[in-house]
Amino acid sequence: MKNLGRFIHIFSFLFMLLTAFELRYLNLFGSLDFRLSDYLVRLHASTLRADPDIIIVNIDDASLAGMNASVGNWPWPRSVHAELIEGIAKQQPLAIVFDLTFEQKDVYRPESDARFNEALQTLKQDHQKIFFPMIRRPVESDKQGDLLTDIAVPLGLIKTDRAQVNARAAFQAPLAIDPSLWQVGTINFHKDEDGVGRRYNLYTDVYGWLAPSLPAKVATALSYPVPQQSNMLLAWRGEKFPFKRISYADLYHDFEREKPQRDPREMRGKIVVIGTDASALHDIRVTPIDSLYSGLDILATAIDNLKNQRTMQILPGWISLAACMTLLLAVYLCFWRRVNALYPGLALLAISVLSVVGSYFALSALLLVPVITPLLLIWIYYFSLALREYWLERLSRQKTVQLFSRFVNPHVVKELVSFEGLSRAGESREITVLFSDIRGFTSLSENRTPQEVVSLLNRYFSLQVEVVFRHGGSLDKFIGDCIMAFWGAPLDDAEHALHAVQAALEMADVLQQFKRELGDLEADFDVGIGLHSGSAVVGLIGSEQRKEYTAIGDTVNLASRIEGLTKGISRILVSRETMLLCRDKLDFQALGSYKVKGREQEVELFAPVSPNQGEIT
Repeated sequence: MKNLGRFIHIFSFLFMLLTAFELRYLNLFGSLDFRLSDYLVRLHASTLRADPDIIIVNIDDASLAGMNASVGNWPWPRSVHAELIEGIAKQQPLAIVFDLTFEQKDVYRPESDARFNEALQTLKQDHQKIFFPMIRRPVESDKQGDLLTDIAVPLGLIKTDRAQVNARAAFQAPLAIDPSLWQVGTINFHKDEDGVGRRYNLYTDVYGWLAPSLPAKVATALSYPVPQQSNMLLAWRGEKFPFKRISYADLYHDFEREKPQRDPREMRGKIVVIGTDASALHDIRVTPIDSLYSGLDILATAIDNLKNQRTMQILPGWISLAACMTLLLAVYLCFWRRVNALYPGLALLAISVLSVVGSYFALSALLLVPVITPLLLIWIYYFSLALREYWLERLSRQKTVQLFSRFVNPHVVKELVSFEGLSRAGESREITVLFSDIRGFTSLSENRTPQEVVSLLNRYFSLQVEVVFRHGGSLDKFIGDCIMAFWGAPLDDAEHALHAVQAALEMADVLQQFKRELGDLEADFDVGIGLHSGSAVVGLIGSEQRKEYTAIGDTVNLASRIEGLTKGISRILVSRETMLLCRDKLDFQALGSYKVKGREQEVELFAPVSPNQGEIT
């Protein structure tokens, strides 16, 4: 117990240190947290409806095919976009957001670019808000980039007190559009270590200059609050295509009709996102919602989050750490106080289920609660202690089996250990004690060498012990050429007297078999068996160095005295107490009362009648 307590203390201390380090720094099981949270987010998002005031005008596969005859292959002349936004602007949308990069001028159709810029200029004068994307190029390209001081105004960069005035940075800006018309923001895809996009950049720090993302730019222009942080965890709504979609070609052709068929107020007060998810243009990303999620919907979701103040928050790490440490401490106390490991295991199972369910409902409060890593650490700790306890218990049981197999049939010992019915402590039990002593042992040993005598005794004892075990008895000890056994312990036996007497009868039969092995010259070799039933103290008795499972008390002494009276009376003698316990199953012959050493009253003795041979003499 002392060594076990020391182990639990040291192991628990080290494991808690490792847990704190994992939760604060390592995050080795973060991918498992991602998988569960993604599943719960996907499940929760399917119950929600995206903001109906955000509409996507989609250049889909049907648009590319349907407009091929009239405007040619992609990329289309930008005059097409001019006509589209002029039609949209008539419906007075809240904003028009392009998810198309106009990074190169159309050198073959410059009049088309001019037409697009002219439309943009007119709409700007009409106070129409139109936004364009830009892309922050890899840092390796910054040496060929522009001075940030030169591009800060057109790109809308925000100067901080850390801004490096001589720094250069590379951006993919909409160069086909006049810089005076730029309202731009970055659309770089933010993915976690596992390649899944769960966040959207708000501001990208570029050498102390902050480059706003396109959603942040839109939100600021529309007076929506924007968190002053580098990125936000997206709060998803809907399934794969959550926002209302209008085919670019359908809308464009409707604007061309003399009598448009679509609702003329379809986009009034809406944020219109224009982009493409055509399969040939590859704007597909991996998100918690789907592995083939449109970049258009990611942009629209980010705008939705800022517009509706729905950004997701992660539970602070210190709360997860505190909860994890509390549960580890509870498990530690259970094992230290030797509580059955099943109870903390069931409690942990319930807590695990409640944690997962609770983390799902926390999504409604825009709170992401990582539970896998804390729960996994707690379960590892629990199983480590439980397995060690099981291993120690197994060793203890093996030692018990080895110890008690000397006295009891090994199969009986395993049965006892299996349901923890074996007690090492002393206890008072109702038992039947049997003593069996060899008669004529002196004459048996006179004509044999010591080795032959030992071999003979071992053979005899083996046969008799088999009988004891076969009838469910416990071998107590060998006393010289005497066998002591008892019934009724350690395994409860309501018919201990019957089984003891039946064993005695079979031992008499086995004696005849043994005498036949010896030959006619040894006919004087015999045995005396005495039995008595009563209360005795049974348990492991002895010193710390050596203990024996034995029975002590007056019942044992009287059984030994009865065995001493067998010579000249009967091979098997039982007391009246034993006879009364099994007279319904066996017949007995009364042999009278006899004086027994140590007792004032005489003891009434009986001889069991063998079903095959009559009374035993």
